[in-house]
Amino acid sequence: MLKIKKISEVLGKKVFTDAGDFFGEVEEVNLVENKIDGWRISVSGALGGLLGGARGVIIPHQYVKNIGDVFIINKSALPTHEEAESMEEAA
Repeated sequence: MLKIKKISEVLGKKVFTDAGDFFGEVEEVNLVENKIDGWRISVSGALGGLLGGARGVIIPHQYVKNIGDVFIINKSALPTHEEAESMEEAA
């Protein structure tokens, strides 16, 4: 379990995948019953194209591998290009 003293210390941190790719920055935290449910990440320009032009995604907390100087997420948490297209069509 990851321990965070203050959520405000995490906001604005750079987000990388476990493969070392820069993904974006932490924008916001989603809380459910006073526990962290997920993180809203603003996506960097290059990856926005892969996600159908999305400016951000919500990553469930269980896919966060480490929070320190940077925020590291599991690459399998990222939607594929096909999933992003199907989400756009549904909307």
